[in-house]
Order: sequence, then C-alpha cells, then structure tokens
Amino acid sequence: MDAMPSATLAIGMSDTVGLRGLAARDPDAALKAASRQFEAIFLNMMLKSMRDATPESGLMQGEEGKIYQEMMDRQLSQLLASRGATGLAGLIERQLSGAKGGPAGADGKAPDPASDSRFERGTLRAAGVFLLESGNAGAAPPSSVDPSQKSSTAEPSAASAAPAREFVERVWPHAMQAASATGVPAQFLVAQAALETGWGRAEIRLPDGRPSYNLFNIKAGSGWSGERATVPTTEFENGVAVKRNDSFRVYGSYAEAFRDYARLLELPRYAAVRGTNDPESFARGLQRAGYATDPAYADKLMRIMNGPMLRQALAG
Repeated sequence: MDAMPSATLAIGMSDTVGLRGLAARDPDAALKAASRQFEAIFLNMMLKSMRDATPESGLMQGEEGKIYQEMMDRQLSQLLASRGATGLAGLIERQLSGAKGGPAGADGKAPDPASDSRFERGTLRAAGVFLLESGNAGAAPPSSVDPSQKSSTAEPSAASAAPAREFVERVWPHAMQAASATGVPAQFLVAQAALETGWGRAEIRLPDGRPSYNLFNIKAGSGWSGERATVPTTEFENGVAVKRNDSFRVYGSYAEAFRDYARLLELPRYAAVRGTNDPESFARGLQRAGYATDPAYADKLMRIMNGPMLRQALAG
C-alpha cells in the first residue's frame, strides 16, 4: 500500500507533518513517501517551465485560467510521481537508503545510479541543476517551497556552492579561450556547460567509466570520426518527450570540448549567437537555432546565467 495517496492535490505543510508522523512509525515508508514528494515537485517544476515557454490561448488565458492550470499541473505531477514516471523517486530512495545503511545490493553497497538504465541522463542532469541552483544540494527541498521561484531568489550556502566553484575552476581557462574565438562571454559558456551536465555531475561517461569530456552534449553525427558514447536521452518531438538512445562525441580533454563547441558556433544558423553579450539573446538564439529540442531550454539557461550560484562560483 502506498504511504502517500496519489490523490493529494497539493504539496504543503500538512504533508510535511504527515511525513514526520510516518517517519516515527515506519522510516522506510517515510523515505519512500518523501522521495515521491520530491519527484512530484520536480515534475511540477518541469511542467511550469513548459507552460511559461508556451504562448497562452483559449480558455486558459487570464488569472483565473492560470490558477486552474496550476491546480491541474500539481495534480498531474502527483499522479505521475505515484507511477514512478521519471524514476527520480526511486533513485533518491536508494541513495538515501544506502547512505543510512539500509537495504542495498547483494554486495552490501548502495546501487550506483550511473549504472542503472532506469535513470536517464536528462533526468539526473536536470535534478542536479535544480538542487544546486536552489542552494540545497544533497537534500530534497522543503515541501512548502515553490522550486521554480526558489532557484532565482535563494542565496546558496558555502557547502552547496562548492561543487559549482570546483566546476568553474576546472573549465574556466578553456571557456576563456572559446570566448575569444566566439565573442561570447566566458560566463555564458560556463552556464551552458553547467546546464548540460548538472555542473559536471551528470557528464556523459563511457561504459568503462571514462569521462567523455563532452560538456555541451554535442551529438556524434555521420561526420564525426572520433570515439562515441551511446546513452539514453530524452528529446522533444512536436512538444512530446520521446526516449531513445543517442551517440555523443567523446573528447580527450575539456579544452578539446570547448574548441569543438566554438567550431559549432561558426555554423551559419548560429550567426545571431556569436558575439552577443546579452544573456537572453544568447539563450533565445541557441533555442531558435535548434541547439536543443527542450521547449524550456532558453529559460533554464537564463536561470543559471542570472542565478546566484554562477555569481558566487565566479566570485570565488
């Protein structure tokens, strides 16, 4: 029997109180319920991003329509989470179970999410970006907080900003070189690399565990003669998420990845992106040129470029 009913209409303080009571009676059930709650919040954030990127029309115009739309999205998020739509709840539950010494694999170790085919790269990447941007890396956000707002207003703590600083330190010299070649500010390039890899935490890896150094998730088309890494990914076709396996380029270093990205921006379709110093023009230009199929890609990129996490990492 599920610990939390799927018919819950919203995620609020009453859910938190219920979880505390459940934790006292059945810690494992409480962990499952909290993980599912986080997945619902994450799905609601994704739906809100897609709504923001879609022009309003029909019955949903106006403030009243927005209220009903938000209610429907919250209910849909709860329903999808109850069915394990993304697998994120299962990932969180297994990681926390391993961390607290709970059930693990046959070897006594917590399962490795990188080797579990149920959890797609895109889901892990988006979750990593959300956790870091919200200033709560390593912990699920409070159920009373709207994650879509928190990511742009919360000031990150020193602990949560550390992975972002390490990522910036690793790639900054190469971003500077690419900036001189493209005319795009280095911080914009770092922000895009952070979005594509969850600040380096979801970088594509080969089956033997080697890094691909592919910070921009550039695919390996027919013209690519180098090594490839094939991983599960999610693409949007006519606004619908489609799961499939794709091949991505493998580089020998981050410097090589940035050089290849700079060459990519030399294509005619990216003419409006090169040389821009405006965050929105850069993000919207990439999306219009077809860099990514995610309809909310530009909005996500702008949240990182204008967010406190990147500012603090650069200052550090």
